[in-house]
Amino acid sequence: MLIIRSKSAALFLGWIIGVFVSYCILSSSFNLSLHSEAFAQSDLHLVKHKDLEIDLGDGLTTKSQLSYPAIGKGPFPGVLLIQGSGANDMNETGGLILIDNKTGEKTYPAKQTFFQISQYLSERGFAVLKYDKRGITSNFTIDYDVWGNATFDLLKQDASKALSVLLQQPQVNSTEKVTLIGHSEGTMITPRIAVDNPDKVRNIVLMGAVADSLKELLYFQIVKNPLDYVKSVLKKGDNDSLTIKEVSDDPLLQDLVGGNVTHLLDFPFDPEIQLNKSLTGQVGSISSNMTHDTIDIGNILEQALVEAFQNVTTPTDFALSIHCRDVHYGYFEWNGGYEGCPKWMRSHPNFQSTLSIIGNVSSDIGVLILQGENDSATPLEQGLLLQQRLTEVDHPDHLIITYPNLGHSLSISSEWVSQSGPMEEYVLRDMFEWLSSRSG
Repeated sequence: MLIIRSKSAALFLGWIIGVFVSYCILSSSFNLSLHSEAFAQSDLHLVKHKDLEIDLGDGLTTKSQLSYPAIGKGPFPGVLLIQGSGANDMNETGGLILIDNKTGEKTYPAKQTFFQISQYLSERGFAVLKYDKRGITSNFTIDYDVWGNATFDLLKQDASKALSVLLQQPQVNSTEKVTLIGHSEGTMITPRIAVDNPDKVRNIVLMGAVADSLKELLYFQIVKNPLDYVKSVLKKGDNDSLTIKEVSDDPLLQDLVGGNVTHLLDFPFDPEIQLNKSLTGQVGSISSNMTHDTIDIGNILEQALVEAFQNVTTPTDFALSIHCRDVHYGYFEWNGGYEGCPKWMRSHPNFQSTLSIIGNVSSDIGVLILQGENDSATPLEQGLLLQQRLTEVDHPDHLIITYPNLGHSLSISSEWVSQSGPMEEYVLRDMFEWLSSRSG
């Protein structure tokens, strides 16, 4: 089933109605006068928090937090949040934090994706567990000895251990099973845990879903999307070339390639040079073969993007042998290891695509896919492929909702680059309504 959502004026009812409904769900013994009195209290706390520690094995632990309703009698339906790629804390701050290059000062956004989800669902009757990734702390301090050795399999194991911790909490109704909510790379982990634990999982929610393998997805992000932008927006008529100024002065293209395009063209693509930050010679650079101030789109630019893609997705043994922060991927440096490290990247090809395993999710488990139509990280087609596969295997309970004008974080976003920002309230409402219809 496919539902296309667009923002409706009726949604202005917003938070107050959501809270009122949540009270009704939490406790039928609360009468209207009590609600009125509660709304009059400006300091009313709707959510309680419980800090926990998850044992990841081998002497490694990570922090987590359980949020649950402050009003009403539990235990409550349980929800586990599983982050997207990168050095993400429990609120998914990693992709959103702003760090001043001169002072190192960190600025956090007002609302992070998983903070919003945990708060919204806990206000409305759910107990939600979120956790820091291994090697990451909630104040965004990174232990690179731990983070640099993270693999896809370890991240999946960590999520499984978080699931066990969630089910052990007295605030959680473990007899009714729980819901897993994954975002981006988390949508690759979530179905696998559901397949392994059909007796523990009742629903899965996939936000910004990934159907292909990571390597296939990165080809879209690093090569195809920038080229499509150049051909659709910057290219003029039948001319297959652009001037250096045209590509350097376009801010959107700089965002798509991770920085100034001329740096990408100048970077040496010798395998041993590209992986060592201390060596910065120009041996083998694409621009050394350029004699004019123009760039051929189908040759020079595409070659540079393809080689940058290869640098990221095919880490050498040398890259695996040195410290994560010292690895240089070409101009796609991935923020000094914040996005991923060589061992994590090499671990991904060992796994099947999510598309190949989504059909194995038990027919007893509900599947909800939430996809922004302007998602430039995991494009709309990814969610549609998963939906098609679930239809092919006759999965009885699956739904995809697509959102015009929303990007990877399910916030308002342009067509070519997904802006990071707070999730739209109507997305949270759709998620809540779907989950509440399946919670005993």
